[in-house]
Amino acid sequence: MTHQALENLNIQAFQAMPSPEEIHGALPVGDPEAEVVAGGRAALQRILAREDPRIFVVVGPCSIHDPVAGLDYARRLKRLAEEVADTFLLVMRVYFEKPRTALGWKGLINDPRMDGSFHVEEGVRTARRFLLEVAALGLPAGTEALDPITPQYLGDLIAWTAIGARTAESPTHREMSSGLSTPVGFKNGTDGDLAVATNGILLASTPHSFLGINAQGLAAIVHTRGNPHGHLVLRGGSGRPNYDSVSIRLAEQALEQAGLPKNIVVDCSHANSLKNPRLQPLVMQDCVHQVLRGNRSIVGLMVESFIEEGQQPIPEDHACLRYGCSVTDACLGWEDTERMLREAREALRGRLEIRR
Repeated sequence: MTHQALENLNIQAFQAMPSPEEIHGALPVGDPEAEVVAGGRAALQRILAREDPRIFVVVGPCSIHDPVAGLDYARRLKRLAEEVADTFLLVMRVYFEKPRTALGWKGLINDPRMDGSFHVEEGVRTARRFLLEVAALGLPAGTEALDPITPQYLGDLIAWTAIGARTAESPTHREMSSGLSTPVGFKNGTDGDLAVATNGILLASTPHSFLGINAQGLAAIVHTRGNPHGHLVLRGGSGRPNYDSVSIRLAEQALEQAGLPKNIVVDCSHANSLKNPRLQPLVMQDCVHQVLRGNRSIVGLMVESFIEEGQQPIPEDHACLRYGCSVTDACLGWEDTERMLREAREALRGRLEIRR
């Protein structure tokens, strides 16, 4: 028996991937874009430190599948961000990877042509180009970190990162988070468990060493400093919401017992809206009411929103896709998104200074 018969038995092929350095060189960050990313990160850190009394809102499509429609949305969001900037810091939700526990589209990076062809290099270039365009508009971007190698290609253009409910317990993602350059929100488990997220925040705050790649694409041992800007994201679980005042208080107690700052982001989607996008404004209204009643721990909100309301399956003929409509989770439409954020801003305007 040869050694070749002992490994890679189920590998069909290896395809060379350009290094992060090569991709960065082909799609470089200019000074204006760098200022937007750095400014977004700094603003988020000030909110988490209570130096800025505003609330940040990560809002955008469940996933980016059409960069043209995504940029159309970003332009609309930029105008709204300027309008509500005295109360909210808007961060565009820019998700390129989708965690799958069953079959389904894995996102723009893995399958940019949405046909199972998996042109990953094309997907990475498309994603980076899109992030550059969003930054050029003046919007900070937030994403979910799923593949541990992807941040080497895109991380310099991200202002906020989420670790999802399915990966918050993963040692790989906790270690990766310890080296990310952004504030990181850990979601509670899909069953609603808070310990998964609080343990993730704690572990990500400490130094780690693990295998990864460097800018040249070579295998490397990555030594991290630890990320001091971890926080909790409540997204509901087991089909039940956890944004109500009792759930918020329990989350505060869990953070306090873990010795962590009481920084909570409420995801208005997922189990908190029972996956009905039309309920997202009601979740936001409840959180606004809690803030008006004196809550200081709710520092952020998340909203799944696109140009058109709802969701669509991916058709065989992509020409049949509805423009600006999600191909993953159902989203709130743009008009309702505008109305929701304007109403929340009107209710909170001038009443957040006491949160410092």
